[in-house]
Amino acid sequence: MAKKLNNLTTRVIVGLIGIPLLIVLSLIGKIPFLILVLAIGLVSYFEFTRMMRNKHSYTNKLIGYLSVAVIIVNEYKSIIDYHLLLLLITVLLLFFELFRNKDSAVANIGSTLVGIFYIGILSAAIIDLREFYRDSAFTYPQGGYLIISILASIWICDSAAYFIGSAFGKHKLFPRVSPNKSWEGAVAGFIFAVVGMIAAHEFILNFLELKDVIVIGLIVGLFGQIGDLIESLIKRDSHVKDSSSIIPGHGGILDRFDSLLFTAPIVYLYLTLIR
Repeated sequence: MAKKLNNLTTRVIVGLIGIPLLIVLSLIGKIPFLILVLAIGLVSYFEFTRMMRNKHSYTNKLIGYLSVAVIIVNEYKSIIDYHLLLLLITVLLLFFELFRNKDSAVANIGSTLVGIFYIGILSAAIIDLREFYRDSAFTYPQGGYLIISILASIWICDSAAYFIGSAFGKHKLFPRVSPNKSWEGAVAGFIFAVVGMIAAHEFILNFLELKDVIVIGLIVGLFGQIGDLIESLIKRDSHVKDSSSIIPGHGGILDRFDSLLFTAPIVYLYLTLIR
């Protein structure tokens, strides 16, 4: 009992520090927000490489870290053509693997590329989403409001799925990947994600049409939970409970931002291609 209370206290303290920091950096945007996303991307890649070692797969950390950082920075301020960048990453990775001689070269190359694409490219989409309104008729902080709203919707979705799933969950959602998740919890999370976005529309997202906010809520409710399941798949296959213990009481950075990584690019694609 005392251990649970200590863990809860730790989680609350971290939340009281971390949530305001995320809000402030999202509103400020620019370089401070870029640094935040770089931290998310690089630490998540570090956690990913540690999990891959449990599968006897040795990612190329030098190429991996550089690639994730360059992809994110390049998304903020275009320096090099995206196709050329991916070509350079692939060629360099293949070349350096010639000299590594660590277990399976195929596994090493594959895990490095998966980490770069999964974490680097999806993290870069957070920058895209935050910068979406830079050249629009709206004032600059609107992108920050959108990031904050999506994060809040993800947290509401997770909380609803957990509490309602714990109380009423009878039908397993994906037992091979996450045995504790239920369809009842997933549906509750989906509904509350939409409700959360509609509530945000009343307070800080009134620059968007209601239909757009509802669609974003649907994306969060669906793809946010898919992102969580994908990370759970990687963790289960790597035989770890959390991606790391870097955040006291909360696990790793990838644990906290897996849903955002998967949601941000889908929302950005909706805003740019469909809306």
